[in-house]
Amino acid sequence: MPVSVSLTNLTWSPPDRPPLFTDLTLAFGPERTGLVGRNGTGKSTLLHLVSGALAPAAGQVQVRGSCALLRQEVIDRPGDTIADLFGVTAALALLDRAAAGAADARVLAEADWTLPARIEAALARCGLVADPGTPLAQLSGGQRVRAALASMFLAAPDVLLLDEPTNNLDADGRQAVAEILAGWRGAVIVASHDRALLEQVDAIVELTGLGATRYGGPYSAYRALKDTELAAAEQHLAHAEKTRDDAAARARQAAERKSRKDAAGRRSRGTGSQGKMLLDKRRERAEGTLGAGTRLREARAEAADAALRDARDRVEVLQPIQMEIAPTGLPAGRTVLQLDGVTGGHDPAQPVIRDLSLTLTGPERLALAGPNGSGKSTLLALVSGALTPTKGSVSCHVPMATLDQHVTLLHSEETLHAAFLRRVPGSDANTAHAALARFGFRAHDAQRRVADLSGGERLRAGLACTLGTVPPPGLLILDEPTNHLDLDSLAELEGALQAYDGALIVVSHDPDFLEAIGITRTLRLGG
Repeated sequence: MPVSVSLTNLTWSPPDRPPLFTDLTLAFGPERTGLVGRNGTGKSTLLHLVSGALAPAAGQVQVRGSCALLRQEVIDRPGDTIADLFGVTAALALLDRAAAGAADARVLAEADWTLPARIEAALARCGLVADPGTPLAQLSGGQRVRAALASMFLAAPDVLLLDEPTNNLDADGRQAVAEILAGWRGAVIVASHDRALLEQVDAIVELTGLGATRYGGPYSAYRALKDTELAAAEQHLAHAEKTRDDAAARARQAAERKSRKDAAGRRSRGTGSQGKMLLDKRRERAEGTLGAGTRLREARAEAADAALRDARDRVEVLQPIQMEIAPTGLPAGRTVLQLDGVTGGHDPAQPVIRDLSLTLTGPERLALAGPNGSGKSTLLALVSGALTPTKGSVSCHVPMATLDQHVTLLHSEETLHAAFLRRVPGSDANTAHAALARFGFRAHDAQRRVADLSGGERLRAGLACTLGTVPPPGLLILDEPTNHLDLDSLAELEGALQAYDGALIVVSHDPDFLEAIGITRTLRLGG
């Protein structure tokens, strides 16, 4: 039977939290499907449910064919090697014993002599040349992702589940993933915010608070449909607001008419021009008619309010979160940063950065480029002061903020409110709430724990704690800021950084992102 994945009436909830999925029904065929949605909507959870790593609270998951999942983070226990990642350590040890003449006939019969060649071919297919005994700790983040992809090729699953596969990858690594996706003959479900990668898929499934929606075609077709949906939702919201306002106006007019009639009735009673019995009967009929009319108007008003709430919810789901950055006031001619003959690295005996001089002036936007391992993160550490140069000097002449891809400036157990107050000493509660609100964390969101945030929410919180001050720092250093952002948050980060008038130093392998934020200069390392 053809390869397929089907979810029927699926329900799943994280511990002590509202359900992520309720009666979700979806089907995936032997095609390439992109899985998108805001952070926290359950993309990774859905992949874990399909893979069997999680069990649904209700409903069914049915997979026809074998299945393999590539997680966002390749876990490397101390001492693990590529062979451990592939799950072939014992099989390779058996081959070593056989080659040394230390194996009996039974062991020789079990030996898979094609295994070393197949491992080498799988690694090469993913652009990695390495011995199976290489410790994972010696590989960069991108190289570990390549190794994990290679292990999946060795397993040859029918259904390939990829969770943000291009995170941490350089341009060559991203190209390798794209080629893998293009050449895969089974089913692929890829959760990703990589717009170039999503341009290669056959369909896109979006997860929102309203459920799951399937769109045909690649990312560009999906984006066009989403823009159309948002325009329609905004039009529907405007109509719902007008309907609510009209209902309120009719209620006011009815109240005014009643007030006039009541006043006229009181005047008639006072003059005695009409009999009391006749006036009482007229009042009873009027009150009965008024009561029916009031109930009808109240019902219409409630319906209008409900329609307005639904319309606002729809627009909120479709509309990206807004992020606002205050002006820095940085003058165009101000020297922001100066490096003079800087040499340094994590290993002083083998410095990655050698004799580098650099001057950043005014609101320049500098991108650091180069393959994984070329020293981009090391240079950021030298600029930020996390590393001390072994030679040369680093001088920063404006306030500076650094945000790494894991947002380590935040502590897992603290609330967003507490994190802001810790990062910005002297701030009060109102300042913290206002800063967090400018980055989409409103009202009770300020009391959420950092540990409970999704990857994209964590980055937004980090931005709020670094750029939420007024004025914000004049130099912002970003290390792979898009790795854990959903598509909507990515678009809003681009918009916020476009409006930021300070200087930027950015490490990113996403060319669309770098173009969107207006990079003015690129420094290439490692070649």
